[in-house]
Amino acid sequence: MTGTTRSSADLDPRRRRTLFRSWHRGIREMDLIMGRFADAEIGTLTDAELDEFERLIEVPDRDLFRWICGEEEAPANYDTPVFRRLKGFHQHGAPIHS
Repeated sequence: MTGTTRSSADLDPRRRRTLFRSWHRGIREMDLIMGRFADAEIGTLTDAELDEFERLIEVPDRDLFRWICGEEEAPANYDTPVFRRLKGFHQHGAPIHS
């Protein structure tokens, strides 16, 4: 079970692959962070934004998790509009790991 709530039937092959990879990161927390964002946004991302999102998928889980949670600053080359959308999508009032 992936957790996805979105059908990939209307997506092109690249977006289907990216959606799948978003839900199969390695640790469940990152599956939920990346997968939920992909479920909501994958159909509306431009090709350039999809490039940025695919780059984020390649970042090791623990690094990306720390950047999203604000425990560390994202390096400038990853602090893109798509990263900020991803981070904003998961705003919360309490630490995720509490």
